[in-house]
Amino acid sequence: GKVFIIVCVSFLQSAMAASSVWKYCEEEQAGKSALIVQFSNGQIKNTEQVDFTFYKNADTSNPRKKNRRIVAADTDRLCYVGNNYGAGSLKCNNLCKYYVGVLDKKTNRMEVHNAELFSMQPVLPGETLKEEGASEIQDKSYREKVDSLIEAFGTNKQKRALSSRRLNQVGSETLHKAVAKAADNIIEKKGLKALVQDVVQTETQAENDLYLPPCNPGAETPADVYAFDSLISPAQYKALETPAQTLKGLSEEDIQKMTQEGSSLVVLKELQCLPKDPEAQDHKVRCLWYLNWLFKLSSQRRIGPKYGSEEGMPRNIMTSFLKNFTVETFNDGQIRNMVPASMKTKIVAYALALLLHIRDFEVDLTLLQRDFRLTENKMLEVAKAMGLKIGKISVLASGGLMEDHKLGTLVLPLMKYDQRMERRKRKKMS
Repeated sequence: GKVFIIVCVSFLQSAMAASSVWKYCEEEQAGKSALIVQFSNGQIKNTEQVDFTFYKNADTSNPRKKNRRIVAADTDRLCYVGNNYGAGSLKCNNLCKYYVGVLDKKTNRMEVHNAELFSMQPVLPGETLKEEGASEIQDKSYREKVDSLIEAFGTNKQKRALSSRRLNQVGSETLHKAVAKAADNIIEKKGLKALVQDVVQTETQAENDLYLPPCNPGAETPADVYAFDSLISPAQYKALETPAQTLKGLSEEDIQKMTQEGSSLVVLKELQCLPKDPEAQDHKVRCLWYLNWLFKLSSQRRIGPKYGSEEGMPRNIMTSFLKNFTVETFNDGQIRNMVPASMKTKIVAYALALLLHIRDFEVDLTLLQRDFRLTENKMLEVAKAMGLKIGKISVLASGGLMEDHKLGTLVLPLMKYDQRMERRKRKKMS
């Protein structure tokens, strides 16, 4: 192939007066284009001292490879290579069409050839043009490439910092080996089975802490296990005085109306047996009013900004509900408070803990399960996570029939259940 390093059409100046003719060489349209090379690090002063070699792909049957070309230029000091494919090729060949004119000054006749541009890049000693070598360079991380540059061209300060960082890296690897050896020793002494049990208990405890109320497993009395103030703060308890008065002195018609409106079975049952003592009665109606709103909250999917305000819900209780039992989401440019399944489980746990205080630490789990519309397994899962003792009682149901209910009792010390078995059951349920 023909190689043209620089072509100047200065014949326009030298042949202004004379007539000139140019001819397009159509025979070169079949891929025999002239080659124009440009060197990335300057211009060649003496082109006669450069030896050019032209290569073309031998696989002419492959439409993607048959037009691949490589130009190599050898000088006394460096070798240069350019190609028309890959990362180092010029994209302008695909966007524009280039031509080269060769002027015969004797006949004032110019031949116009198709042309293709090549960017000649110097090849340094030790580099390789194989795709494998290129892939190895590309596989290096950004940090490794920067480190290589610092080693070759960095200042003394940069090289000292690099050496220090590599020593620290070696130190961290040594520490990692020491930790691994210590872990092996612990496994050998304690046993893998015991360690797995500890991990399961730790993970289960972490999961429970997300939705269980604050617990003091070492408490001396049942009332201190799930402290009342951790369920309803003193400020909230004081704010409940006015709205809770609506639950006092309800007639049978009022209770019947609440039943038809779908009120909580647990709350309705407790309202029918309020204590005669004014102070005890006031305490119980405050707890029942709060408990009734926990049932209402669990049935919601989204809590609006005015939720509960029409029914006289105190502001500090509303703020506590939003903080403890909802999740903030951003949708359509608005912040919304949602009640996902995980928060409903948390509401159930707090309601169970409050009901333990109301019912002298013995709760009918079946009634609570029906109020929250849960499966029995889910209700028992929450009760076991709270350390309750699970029992069974016979209750007179509607129609004069007896039915068995699950009973949860808070006894000291708290009950502990096999966490691996509970997890296996949970997987089967899911």
